[in-house]
Amino acid sequence: MSNNSIARLLARTCLITLTWLVLSLQAQAAGNKDFGDYRVHWSVLPSTFLAPEVARANDLRRSKGIGIINIAIMKENDDGSLSPVGGQVEGKATNDVQQVRFLAFRRVQEGDAVYFIAEYQYSPGELMTFNITARPTGVQQDMPVRFSHTLFSD
Repeated sequence: MSNNSIARLLARTCLITLTWLVLSLQAQAAGNKDFGDYRVHWSVLPSTFLAPEVARANDLRRSKGIGIINIAIMKENDDGSLSPVGGQVEGKATNDVQQVRFLAFRRVQEGDAVYFIAEYQYSPGELMTFNITARPTGVQQDMPVRFSHTLFSD
């Protein structure tokens, strides 16, 4: 494995760790919805929360006014634990004056971890309502989630 590949893998691992750290620090920026055997998890954060090298390694713009949304689809195992699964995620963000921003989700897989990330533009203090549809691989039913969040530039 080349040094560049190792650096990219490390940066992506840092993104996952950072995302979960942000989840614990800003519980209001994260949530989940249960769909029987599946659960859709989400988190939202300003792109400026990402270290520059993590943003670069994941081809994300790090700038005031750009938010990152992270979606994970989890399946409940027989023992009650959760495992990430692949699938499709699509959605849009709408501000309080009904301007729509369609989200271009990218699938990221690192070992067993699978998640979907997208960038969107926002104005500081702007309330955004997210309408997301997730569909695990092999499942015919859509799993819609709707939540609102406000980001502020740092």
